[in-house]
Amino acid sequence: MSANTGALWEHYENLEQQHEANVLGMWVFLATELLIFGALFTGYAAYRAQGDYSASFEHASSKLNLGIGAVNTVVLLTSSLTMALAVRAARLGRRRALVVLLLLTALFGTVFMGFKAVEYYEDYEKKLVPGLAFDPEEWRHGPVKPGPVQLFLMFYYVMTGLHAVHLTLGIAIMLTLAVMAGRGSFSPRWYAPVDIWGLYWHFVDVVWIFLLPLLYLIGTHGKF
Repeated sequence: MSANTGALWEHYENLEQQHEANVLGMWVFLATELLIFGALFTGYAAYRAQGDYSASFEHASSKLNLGIGAVNTVVLLTSSLTMALAVRAARLGRRRALVVLLLLTALFGTVFMGFKAVEYYEDYEKKLVPGLAFDPEEWRHGPVKPGPVQLFLMFYYVMTGLHAVHLTLGIAIMLTLAVMAGRGSFSPRWYAPVDIWGLYWHFVDVVWIFLLPLLYLIGTHGKF
């Protein structure tokens, strides 16, 4: 589809109206995604606030690899920068810069996934995987109990796993946009897909910013 002919859908008056409608559609979609993650965050917070679970959650959190979590945070923040620069390049009609920035965004996402795979493997080695590699006897001391620890770990895997699924989709989209950009599909008059999926990418990054303190940082002050 050319950036100058055929880009306007017949039920819109102009490209600006179409762009605004597409952006609104993405915001609606992200609102539904927020409901999914919000439910998980709320459930997590409800258990975390209970005294019987708090100590176990903190101790389990202290076993996670905070170093990888911190590095991945920097990686995703950098990817948000390259994504924002990609949108700017699209608006200015800088095709080559757009392709490079989209590929860099996808690369940073891939680096994140690589570190996450390493972290999951370490979790398995440390027997932090309920139902697969977990020894309840290692978690019976003081206020720490195996049940709450396993609950925390399940929250950890569900939330980070769901985030990883969204990020994997985002990587595929960035690569697709890079191919489209290389073919000259975008121009200063029509760059809606880059702008819209940029919102999606930033949303995924923001979710991680919430996951970091919820899952990794609560165990930094726990002493057992």
